Amino acid sequence: MLKAVPQAHEHLATRPITDLIPQARRAQGLTQRELADLLCEISQNDSVTREEVSRWERGKRIPGPYWRAWISAALDVPHAEVDRAALAERQYRRTRTEVRTNHRVNTL
Repeated sequence: MLKAVPQAHEHLATRPITDLIPQARRAQGLTQRELADLLCEISQNDSVTREEVSRWERGKRIPGPYWRAWISAALDVPHAEVDRAALAERQYRRTRTEVRTNHRVNTL
């Protein structure tokens, strides 16, 4: 019998930005490149790339307030929800770091 594997963010009340961006992007029928191009177009700032969108989705980076506002507009997601998702990701990272640190201290 197979057991369900819990998702890393399953315990969070607010979905983290690493879940929100890809889900909203796919709902809009966009690829990462298309989202990056759309963000560049609507913001008139060509500094975001497909690779940056990928980093946001993989949790390697959290978009700052500037890009969160544009992500909200591009994906038709309320700005407050995008901000909460970024905060949820930060809290998850902080918790994960604390757990790893405590584990290392306890194994010494």
